[in-house]
Amino acid sequence: MKHMAIENTAEMLHKIEAIEKELKDLKFSVLKKFAPSGKKVIKLKGILKGIKLTEEEIISAKKSLYSKIGI
Repeated sequence: MKHMAIENTAEMLHKIEAIEKELKDLKFSVLKKFAPSGKKVIKLKGILKGIKLTEEEIISAKKSLYSKIGI
């Protein structure tokens, strides 16, 4: 009976390792999909040159950006 329990435990651990490997592979495939593809980076430095922003506009923008996550 004890031998059977050890085999079941070993089988369960093997299945867990297989699931962990599949999860790791899935993570890598998602990361590859969203990783930069070597395209030229466009810098936005100076795009708002001469623009004056008020504190109210900054607060409004933050609320708009972070409203769904509650920051």
